[in-house]
Amino acid sequence: MLRRIASIAVQEALSILRTLQPPRNRLARFEKASGFIGASIYYAKTAFILLFMNGPRVDDSYLETDPGERRLSKPLAKAVNLLEEAAREQESDALFLLADMNFYGNFTYPRNYGEAFRKYSHLAYLDGNSSAQHMVGFMYATGIGGAVERDQAKALMYHTFAALQGNTKSQMTAAFRHYSGIGTPRNCNEAAYWYKRVADKAIAWSRSGPPGGQTVRKDSYRIADENGGVYGEGASVVSSGVHANKAGPNSDSHAAFDDVLEYLDLMSRKGDLKATFSLGRLNYEGSRTMKRNLQTARYYFRLVARKYWAKDGSVITEDGGIGKVASKAAGYLGRMSLRGEGMEQSFEKALVWFKRGLANGDALCQYELGLMYLHGLGVRKDPVTAADYFKEAANQDFASAQTYLGQLFLDQGDIPTATRYFDLAARHGHIEAFYHLAEISNNGIGRERSCDRATAYYKLVAEKAEPIHSSLNAANDAYEDGDMETALVNYMMAAEQGYEAAQANVAYILDGHRSFLSLDTLLSWKQQRNSVRNSILALIYWTRSAQQSNIDSMVKMGDYYLGGLGIEADLEKAATCYQTAAETRQSAQALWNLGYIHENGIGVEQDFHLAKRFYDQALETNQEAYLPVKMALIKLRMRSFWNQITHGKVNSIQPEPDKKKDWSFSEWMSNFLEDQQPYYNTADDDGFVDASSDPMPGGDDYIDDIDESIIESLIILGLAGALAFLVYYRQQRQNSHRREMERQQQQQQQQGGLSPPPPPPPPPQQQQPQAPAQGPPLPGQQPDGGFFPPPGDPNYGPWIAGGAGH
Repeated sequence: MLRRIASIAVQEALSILRTLQPPRNRLARFEKASGFIGASIYYAKTAFILLFMNGPRVDDSYLETDPGERRLSKPLAKAVNLLEEAAREQESDALFLLADMNFYGNFTYPRNYGEAFRKYSHLAYLDGNSSAQHMVGFMYATGIGGAVERDQAKALMYHTFAALQGNTKSQMTAAFRHYSGIGTPRNCNEAAYWYKRVADKAIAWSRSGPPGGQTVRKDSYRIADENGGVYGEGASVVSSGVHANKAGPNSDSHAAFDDVLEYLDLMSRKGDLKATFSLGRLNYEGSRTMKRNLQTARYYFRLVARKYWAKDGSVITEDGGIGKVASKAAGYLGRMSLRGEGMEQSFEKALVWFKRGLANGDALCQYELGLMYLHGLGVRKDPVTAADYFKEAANQDFASAQTYLGQLFLDQGDIPTATRYFDLAARHGHIEAFYHLAEISNNGIGRERSCDRATAYYKLVAEKAEPIHSSLNAANDAYEDGDMETALVNYMMAAEQGYEAAQANVAYILDGHRSFLSLDTLLSWKQQRNSVRNSILALIYWTRSAQQSNIDSMVKMGDYYLGGLGIEADLEKAATCYQTAAETRQSAQALWNLGYIHENGIGVEQDFHLAKRFYDQALETNQEAYLPVKMALIKLRMRSFWNQITHGKVNSIQPEPDKKKDWSFSEWMSNFLEDQQPYYNTADDDGFVDASSDPMPGGDDYIDDIDESIIESLIILGLAGALAFLVYYRQQRQNSHRREMERQQQQQQQQGGLSPPPPPPPPPQQQQPQAPAQGPPLPGQQPDGGFFPPPGDPNYGPWIAGGAGH
């Protein structure tokens, strides 16, 4: 009976609370508008408030634990009394409502984190409420408001209890803690287990929507990126180097979103169909600064379609360019009819639009037709025809088609082909592709099991389903409203779940070490944005963000270790952070910091030459660093010069050695013949040297100026000439030997056959004197006086064999 009365009291309290609206800070959303008039109004309003409405700075304590007594309105006081009475009867809903009101400040109730912790703890102990366990674990993890001392082991324990009961937020948190080793040793299998639990829910949620799945909305943004990054425009990685806007004077890369919309609207009114289609697509997809407007999107798509098709579907113009744009618009109109977005769902109308767009080979139309045939939506169910359409769209790099085609191959057992299509779709961030890759890696299908790869894929899938577990949307809205405390609490919840963007946002809000020249310190409605500071927690979240490859966060870690902010100063760790960030060659700030610490010997050995190298690399990474780098180099050269003349122990700046390329002989000869100027035309442009400046006119001093490379070249030429002569001489010897052998063979052949006619007798004056008479023949001597057996002799064969053998 008492429980029933308590339940009725809770319902009555809720009916009262729903009538209460939280106050809004209208000034916080008054942002700078685009254009001359908008900017003028913004600065005029800023000056007015600065002069007439600016109050003293608010208290900058970190998330007050007990704000003290505050007077409540009569309706709020009545609702709280009803809830307190029900809570005394151990009514779970009353306890949870009171805990949430103390924690979030719902219904204009003042925050009290200590009381919230007591209520959550009591409820978790009372009936094991998983939401209460999750909140207790969160408060132990962060120590928010000083309500409880941070204890990572207890935080993991409560999150594990909640995760075992199916609490998705705690499952995400437990997975990330095992993945990163927070409060427990790193355990890949545990991380994969919990991330898979969340990924299964994410895929079920994605598939639960209309044909084609839910529209995935992204709310994970880094708020620092709106101001050019953590270090500001040009100094942060997100706004410098390869990520900087390298636009020309006629480019719109620096234009505001409102300016882009205005430009597209102007071009659309002038008849530019591409601009009209772009407006329709922007309204259909929406963005962070622009909500989806399906009716407006349908209007723009129809404008484009009417330029190409008549009401009966006949083609009005043969212009291929118009046909391409109209086919894209037809694809979106068919998609909206198929899914019932902005209009009544109609498979018949969707089929008409898809077939129109199919004539021009539109990938979206091909994919949607494949979807209709795969599931039998308004047509016969035909997986073969669906696969044909998916393949045509996949060949145009359409991610959704690649995913469905991979699923069909996976069902047939063709793992390599399925994996290839999943990899292609994953390049576009498709959630289904990531899920299938995670399943293949986790179960070792067609490849060796990889826990690390599976965990990374499951994590991506889980983080894409933001609406089912994250508080990022509420955090973004609170930040835009200027409610820093609410924004911080919600960002911290997402950060504990492993969202890198949320971790960076928490650290950015808690970071109290920014420019002291900012106008925000003078404006009362912006002081609240800077009123929440905690260096210890900021360092924790900078570290977690850096572990997930945020380079600016890594540089910030170095700043904290260097300055001893939130932790004891550790110069070696600071140098390590800067070095790690600099190795990516994307952060000019990290390279400049490395130059600074090497110049001054902070945490590393003092080295002017190495400092100069890092300063030079900073300028190479980001040309916007020209002024600070040049100023640092001027100071560095002065210090290096003083170090040299005083014979200091620091390594001074040394001249860089000339880089010489090792050429082969053929490359050297080619360059020598094509371009001789580097060797002999090193004087002035006129080719002469002023004799008055010659220390010894007519002397031989010019010999000392010969480049060593010329001497080396002459030596190489001499060696090459000697080698060529030896080769030539060897060839001549071989030719001479060959001719001698041929002559001997001819003589032998003549001895075995007819003798040639004797040569004519020489003239009397040229006759040779006769040889002296020969003595008796020697042993083995032939009748002709020789010692070799003639052909036909029995010894001729063995003699030939023996000669050939030798």
